[in-house]
Amino acid sequence: MKKKTIIFMLIMSLMAGMLVACGKSSDDVVNTEAGRTTLIVGFDAEFKPYGYKDENGEYVGFDLDLAEEVCERNGWNLVKQPIDWASKDMELNSNSIDCIWNGFTLNGRETDYTWTDAYVDNSQVVVVKSNSGIRELTDLADKNVIVQADSSALAALAGEDASEDNKALRSTFKELQQVGDYNSAFMNLEAGAADAICMDIGVAKYEIEARGNDFMMLPDTISSEEYGVGFKLGNTSLRDAVLETLYEMVEDGTYAQISDKWDLSDFACLGNEGTSTAKELDAMAATTKDESFLEKFADIAGQLLSGVGASLLIFILTLCFSLPLGLLICAGRRSKIKPVAWLVKFYISIMRGTPLMLQLLVVFFGPFYVFGWSLSTSYRFYAVIIGFTLNYAAYFAEIYRSGVEAVPVGQHEAAQVLGYTKIQTFWKVTFPQMVKHVMPPVTNEVITLVKDTSLAFVLAYTEMFTLAKQVAASQASIMPLFIAGLFYYIFNYVVAFIMERIEKKLAYYK
Repeated sequence: MKKKTIIFMLIMSLMAGMLVACGKSSDDVVNTEAGRTTLIVGFDAEFKPYGYKDENGEYVGFDLDLAEEVCERNGWNLVKQPIDWASKDMELNSNSIDCIWNGFTLNGRETDYTWTDAYVDNSQVVVVKSNSGIRELTDLADKNVIVQADSSALAALAGEDASEDNKALRSTFKELQQVGDYNSAFMNLEAGAADAICMDIGVAKYEIEARGNDFMMLPDTISSEEYGVGFKLGNTSLRDAVLETLYEMVEDGTYAQISDKWDLSDFACLGNEGTSTAKELDAMAATTKDESFLEKFADIAGQLLSGVGASLLIFILTLCFSLPLGLLICAGRRSKIKPVAWLVKFYISIMRGTPLMLQLLVVFFGPFYVFGWSLSTSYRFYAVIIGFTLNYAAYFAEIYRSGVEAVPVGQHEAAQVLGYTKIQTFWKVTFPQMVKHVMPPVTNEVITLVKDTSLAFVLAYTEMFTLAKQVAASQASIMPLFIAGLFYYIFNYVVAFIMERIEKKLAYYK
């Protein structure tokens, strides 16, 4: 009864956290612009030319230059805060940053933030390899197209408000993949794991020029939208102060100078007729209605179910391959042939001494960058399983070794006296006792594996946590992450329950 009570309290705490997190009331916003000394700007540090880290290690870009000038004129200190783009809403709503200023598309998000007037006209374009033979959008049929997660390109192709033409175009793709940043997108394109990237025209133009003649932009655009500076919903005081300063920069020519510096003059639109204005965007936000908590919960849980299946598949296949492979590696680690033992020891050292995320990247991109082999999309999933298996097999090998060495020497001597061979001794004497010894640490590794499945996102493989971040970003809510946390807890509780029963079954001398 006590255990059930604790579980019930934990679940209720999670539910309460979700209730708190779902609110987006403007009453929580405190307007203190009169005494402001700093402006914390949140941005994606891999979004050239709007915001990125240059060769000197400094954060630079078109948006950051605009923000720097705004702060200088207001007597504020600019704090450039790189953020995980998928977590931008949590950063903003928790007041960790004051605004999102980084090529932030307002279309489709009009009611989620308090916006400035649109200051950049943007389009979504398709980038391909110059020698790919793809020259028109119709050539993308049966091709793998890659986009950044929670991007305007994703919304234009697969969002609820996507045009019929774009939906039809999307239906012809072999697969639409999502990555965390454009550097990963170009790595996939270069390695042959994707055939095209759909991205912002300003970023595409910059990347193509920086990477030489290896890539080209298709002439037709996917969609058009506008950039604005996004503030926490209801924070009109700070927005007005920033917007007023931006218009001062337009009048004295500073805005045009900064646009010219970054070769974005063709897209700069602040003050142009026909662009979205803060006034009309505020009016749209004021008329929105929130769904009930239960409606949101059911909708998000339904969206995460496909991700649960993907995480479960990684978990099961990794265990099926890594548990026996770990036993083989353990045998190599204990081999009396010194070169074999040293080689296996070095392998284990690499697996335990480097991040799993890095190992996944090496397994996936290594064949192309080391051997020049072109990658296929199907290899993406295999790379996830290979990477996880090689990593966990190393850990299981060391756990097995500790279990084998815990078996008393007398057991081996007794088996030898009975005439057992070394193989018979291992399977009939050593192995059963080793399994009993290693069950607790194996259980810990299995539980860790449940959570580590989220690292598959680095290879653009969408499992549950990646899907939760994408839903959280699209809905500007932290609720999907709480629901994902609840799923992980239930998943691990079931795993721990099963492993505990196995341990009890093996405790036959107690």
